[in-house]
Amino acid sequence: MVAQQQIVEALRTDHLHADLKGRSVRGGLVTLTSQGVQFIMQSIATIVLARLLTPADFGIVAMVTVITGLATSFADFGLSEATIQRKEITHGQVSTLFWINFAIGLGLTLFTAALGPALAMFYREPRLIRIALLLSLTFFLGGLRVQPSALLKRQMRFSALAFRDIAAYSTAVPITILMAWRGAGYWSLVAMPLILNSVQMVLSWLMVRWRPGLPRRDSQVRAMVTFGGNVSVSYLIFSLNRSFDSILIGWYWGAAPLGLYSRAYNLLMLPIRQLSTPAGNVAIPAFSRLQDDPDRFARYYLRTMGLIIWITAPIFAFLFVTAKSIIVLVLGAKWVEATPVFQLLVISALGQMLIDSTIWLLISRGQSARLLKLLLLISPVIACSFAVGLPYGIKGVALSGSSVLLLILPWILNYTFRGTRLTLARLGRAIVYPVSISLFGIFLAHLSLYFLGPTHIPSQLLVVVFAFVAAYSLSAFIPAVREEIMSLRDSLGALGISRRPTVSPVAQ
Repeated sequence: MVAQQQIVEALRTDHLHADLKGRSVRGGLVTLTSQGVQFIMQSIATIVLARLLTPADFGIVAMVTVITGLATSFADFGLSEATIQRKEITHGQVSTLFWINFAIGLGLTLFTAALGPALAMFYREPRLIRIALLLSLTFFLGGLRVQPSALLKRQMRFSALAFRDIAAYSTAVPITILMAWRGAGYWSLVAMPLILNSVQMVLSWLMVRWRPGLPRRDSQVRAMVTFGGNVSVSYLIFSLNRSFDSILIGWYWGAAPLGLYSRAYNLLMLPIRQLSTPAGNVAIPAFSRLQDDPDRFARYYLRTMGLIIWITAPIFAFLFVTAKSIIVLVLGAKWVEATPVFQLLVISALGQMLIDSTIWLLISRGQSARLLKLLLLISPVIACSFAVGLPYGIKGVALSGSSVLLLILPWILNYTFRGTRLTLARLGRAIVYPVSISLFGIFLAHLSLYFLGPTHIPSQLLVVVFAFVAAYSLSAFIPAVREEIMSLRDSLGALGISRRPTVSPVAQ
């Protein structure tokens, strides 16, 4: 009886409706805090490993992780999103989904291990065989973790997820650095995802009050598998879009240029992942609970994206201006050739954030087939953009890819907004001020650097910081900006909502 009650509690979500806004905001802050800690740990790993290892070390591992990254997007077959998005779900359905994930994880492990010789032949690098063999184990571990993690997200247990992820990084980063310091070379990069996945898998099972039963044919999961399959293929295509540039560079230019490009890309993706990942973890379950309330759904999306852009726009603007200083400070002088690539990738960073939000919207509304169609339409365009820039080196790939993404972004957003109360105009009004102020900050920063001419990295960074502070201080004189800041402050005030019970329109 106790076990049955625990299963029921692990699956129910009706208690979330009474304080959905408060849970969303608190969950967002908890997850952001967790991502902040992970960001610090990843930054430490990036800084230290960049000095202990060579570009070729990073490049040779990237040749495999580009491929395993694609398979990772396919590993859970979208069944975690199916569990999160579903209004009602049974123990039999989750159990059946667990065994499907287990089978897929095992199959991908065997497939990736067998793919090693083909990768070695494609890149003309025999060491890839053993690297692929070890990295293949991440899929088996991931398959075991999918449903426990999905249940934690479904119930918006973000504190538990935050503890799990911080513990995983606290274990993996020191071991990885120690291995590199002791001369393990690129094997230290191979060890990190294995340690991360192992710790996350174990802690997920310890935290969730659910254990799988045997799979059942009558569990009625066909619709969920169809939904998950569309999501999974969409994630695969999305990952391919983000990885095709690295695949082409590794094949055409070799390990060292790929190492430079991948470090520039991963350095930029650090802040993007720290914000996009927690935002998606909170947004998908929250939006899923609002899919029958179009007005509230639209307001939540606009408020979420407004807050995200207010946070990310100045970060990306600062990185654009200080690209060389950041590269030298974080990675070291031997990586300075990655500076122009980093700047070119930063140009499309906000576009990447907005494209991520289209995935949240379509998944939370149960429109996985529409998401798949969207990605099938844009993928050839993105792939061609990388191919066009390939003969011009890693800078040509970065410039071509960023330019094309920004050109097609309005169409992508408009396609995603169909059938909702959202429009490009409403989104534009939500993000126009943070984007405009950040552009003004870039102008002031370049002007200050030109006239003051600081020569040392700390003084250069300080000048840019003061320029952005001046830009945002001056913007406070604009009444509309003050109103928007007050509105965002009111959203953060939702932290106190849970102190008294409320009934939301969704629950009525």
